[in-house]
Amino acid sequence: MKLISKMIVLWFFAALALPPIAHSQDAAQPFKKEEIEQLVAPIALYPDSLVAQILMASTYPLEVVSAARWVKANPSVKDKALEDAMQQQPWDPSVKSLTAFPQVLAMMNEKLEMTQALGDAFLAQQKDVLDAIQRLRGRAEQAGNLKSSQEQTVTTVKEGGETVIKIEPANPQVVYVPTYQPAVYGPWPYPAYPPYYYYPPGYTPGAMLFSFAVGVAVGNALWGNCNWGGGSVYVNQSTYNNYNRTNIKNGDWQHRPEHRKGAEYRDRGSRERFGNQRPGVDTRESFRGRAEQGRQDIGRGGADSVKGPAGGAATRPAGPGGPQGGFGDRGPGQGGVGDRGPGQGGVGDRGGQGGFGDRGGAGNRGGAFQGVGNGAQTRDFSNRGAASRGSAGGARGGGAPRGGSAPRGGGGRRGR
Repeated sequence: MKLISKMIVLWFFAALALPPIAHSQDAAQPFKKEEIEQLVAPIALYPDSLVAQILMASTYPLEVVSAARWVKANPSVKDKALEDAMQQQPWDPSVKSLTAFPQVLAMMNEKLEMTQALGDAFLAQQKDVLDAIQRLRGRAEQAGNLKSSQEQTVTTVKEGGETVIKIEPANPQVVYVPTYQPAVYGPWPYPAYPPYYYYPPGYTPGAMLFSFAVGVAVGNALWGNCNWGGGSVYVNQSTYNNYNRTNIKNGDWQHRPEHRKGAEYRDRGSRERFGNQRPGVDTRESFRGRAEQGRQDIGRGGADSVKGPAGGAATRPAGPGGPQGGFGDRGPGQGGVGDRGPGQGGVGDRGGQGGFGDRGGAGNRGGAFQGVGNGAQTRDFSNRGAASRGSAGGARGGGAPRGGSAPRGGGGRRGR
């Protein structure tokens, strides 16, 4: 236990020096092996089908934000009712399917820059991403931390002339999402690229090396899978059609640029394949602005991404005396995007630090999603942000200033 605790501390301090993800469109180089392993570390030990759909959904980062907000606003909608509700949303099917896994969506939303980078890597280097996942699984297995249990079945098979490790639910209808510390992989070989990590709500850092969340009855929500030997993902047509109530004939997965919602592609090859995105612009900065705009649209209830087919706003609770613009991130009557207390910085609760994540409190992100997060600290920031919002009276409909009279925390900007 002492060794594990020391490793966690080392991961934390190494993450403080986490290098920013390169997004420059002028000279976007392929992701290095160690960068890809850093990105896939949080999901590499998930079941194959869930891994496949996370990879697909990561290519639509703004829709991930919309879906995470919707889930937070509708926590009681589950099972068949959730599947029915998803038919009214315009998101890509891969994003819709992840609403069955709130913990996964929360991670992708809170570590949004990691999500975008994962999607960029997957679009440009699909086989490299899948190979990186297999390498990490091999390390976890060699360390004795990946094995079959009552929740999952771990097997080693040959695919395409390669030996691969498959992880599948022990019961196909019930999926358990694992929670694990980076030490599960044994000694990390790239000190300059420590693995990203996410502490889910209620998890105590250092409690267990590897554990499972409550099982999820998935129904038809998981319809993707990984072709490890071929270096690609694919769709189970029958399950896909049942979940999405459609009738596709081809099981090959294809990225759909219309669901990108303007988030620019990182590299020239992806831009040429998927759309006429503008070169020469720093993608990370542009993405921040667009992500924030998406969140503003969501907060106002006016974005197409939260409307049903007839154009009506998605159902969400209204705070007493306030508009229905919120997705559960703010107190009664606060319907605006604000999500920040006095002195907390610009839109997006960055406090001048450049993070994403509706937390409130400068310095909670430190910029480019530095790998290891502290769950208790994150919740504390969230609570403090909520308290500040309540005291500031920053309701968009109430005529009071959104951020109170205090300065915005170091000149934090609202996104570009």
